[in-house]
Amino acid sequence: MIDLKNIPDIHFFCAGASEGETELNSFDGALLAAGIGDTNLIKMSSILPPASKEVKPFQVKPGSFLPLAYASITSSEPGETISSAIAVAIPDDRSLNGVIMEHHNHAPLEFVEKKVIEMAENAMKMRGIENYSVKSKGVEHKVENIATAFAAVVLWDSSMMEE
Repeated sequence: MIDLKNIPDIHFFCAGASEGETELNSFDGALLAAGIGDTNLIKMSSILPPASKEVKPFQVKPGSFLPLAYASITSSEPGETISSAIAVAIPDDRSLNGVIMEHHNHAPLEFVEKKVIEMAENAMKMRGIENYSVKSKGVEHKVENIATAFAAVVLWDSSMMEE
């Protein structure tokens, strides 16, 4: 097994929704609402590193490469409800990795969040992990013109934090 340095050891949840003049502008606005709009997203698959600790969202230097797992949905149907949610399942044994699941739909947040939590629970069962906790975060938005709903878990290496 290769032991890489700089494996993310902290994570935080963020979510936001926005209207925009175009689909891309609404996505950009949702990232700004989530607090990560001035970064370069690197979409990750859905593994939370062992022993990663949840922290409060913090400002990442503009232009930084930002690893994250996310769900996003955009709609241009006025009156439609859209939602995105993310769930993290964390084993009680913190030497094991957790999982991050993402889901979005043209549906209320209650439905989307329930589904993403079930997905996280199923991922733990697939790994044979019985003792774990699940935390989720999401956002719901009623479309006025063109809108995006976005939810994410950001992964970060605390050694890269500015003093």
